[in-house]
Amino acid sequence: MTVWQIIILASIAVLAIKLVGYLIPPSLVERPTPARIANLLTVALLAALITVQTLGVGQGIQIDARVPALIVAAGLFALRVPFILVVIAAAAVAALIRLVF
Repeated sequence: MTVWQIIILASIAVLAIKLVGYLIPPSLVERPTPARIANLLTVALLAALITVQTLGVGQGIQIDARVPALIVAAGLFALRVPFILVVIAAAAVAALIRLVF
């Protein structure tokens, strides 16, 4: 199977999943429990993605300057600091740690 065949099959699968989503009755989605689950699931998936991208190296875990930078970024987000300042501060923390060590 070529790369283009895989891309076309994946595109068809994504379109089919999206079309199935339109078949779900709105009354089911508008209930409080499914809405809450969808919101929490989004946050959990984003947290998992950030964790894997920060700590994952191949099949292992590597703790380096990215971890303190991520902690600083999370703290600044909690304080509602503008995004560009969060990025600059996290990059500065990672750069300083790499400079020292």
